[in-house]
Amino acid sequence: MDVMARNGAVETLENGFRQALDLGSRAAAKKSGLVVCFGEMLIDFVPTVGAVSLAEAPGFQKAAGGAPANVAVGVARLGGKSAFVGKVGEDEFGRMLAGILRDNNVMDQGIRFDADARTALAFVTLKEDGEREFMFYRHPSADMLLKESELDKDLIRQASIFHYGSISLIAEPTRSTHLAAMRVAREGGALLSYDPNVRLPLWPSNDEARKGILSIWDKADLIKVSDEEVAFLTGGDPENDEVVMSLWHPRLKLLLVTHGKEGCRYYTKSFKGEVKSIAVRAIDTTGAGDAFVGGLLSQIVDDMSVLKDEQKLKEALRFANACGAITTTKKGAIPAMPDKSSVLQLLQTLQRNA
Repeated sequence: MDVMARNGAVETLENGFRQALDLGSRAAAKKSGLVVCFGEMLIDFVPTVGAVSLAEAPGFQKAAGGAPANVAVGVARLGGKSAFVGKVGEDEFGRMLAGILRDNNVMDQGIRFDADARTALAFVTLKEDGEREFMFYRHPSADMLLKESELDKDLIRQASIFHYGSISLIAEPTRSTHLAAMRVAREGGALLSYDPNVRLPLWPSNDEARKGILSIWDKADLIKVSDEEVAFLTGGDPENDEVVMSLWHPRLKLLLVTHGKEGCRYYTKSFKGEVKSIAVRAIDTTGAGDAFVGGLLSQIVDDMSVLKDEQKLKEALRFANACGAITTTKKGAIPAMPDKSSVLQLLQTLQRNA
């Protein structure tokens, strides 16, 4: 997409959002409790043994992946109401992914199937410390080809929270579809939740990634970034509050910076602080950040005052940390997502041992 066309798309989005603000404020009182997640769903191939390169792997195990889809399952696994909006191939893998969403009680009417493009694949290596490296097959894949005309706008308008990442911003037509979906969600009164989930190998360049990710930054009400992503986006030290606050914008209600096993820091208009992580024996960190986001959104959608009450926010983040921690104790993302009883049991055990 050339610069003039991209600027035109952003200007159109700006105009749409200005018109949507009044509509959104009037609609905000009508809350469905629904979290709608927009973006990619794909197949992860993970080596059957750990601490090897892709070339050295003796075999691979397939699993459902894609951050927005993981978050949708995370919310549903916790007893919440969620939906996924995106596109997969009209192939065995695409049908498998749609079935997994249904099996996990995620509303699937927003899924579209492409007869001409395949479902995306990602090969994910697990290093000794459980961290990951990626290699993607998307040339293009079905998730990149979702058109605005294929959006289930009635479903998106029902959302109390509309959650998305940045991968769908990389190429057309999905970029314009993403912008349109955000506008529809705002018109419906949804809180917009953004986890950039930076995957640099998918972007043409680091500079394009930075520009693309920041192009919609000031539209979100809630943003979650990792410390590494703060460093990438700002060029500064993510431990420095001034560096982090350079990412603040006036409409933002909550900015979260995650620090892996160290926990997270939170920033609002009225207060800031940190919540320590929960120590567990990590086997695989795949999906831990998505489980964290799903856990947090499940708490916010039930009680929006979490965003204004520091004690409630800290409790919600502790719950989210528990979701992420439990997910690291098993292989895979969706298979490892915890249910609410498991999270509460862990928190109760920690409280008793405190």
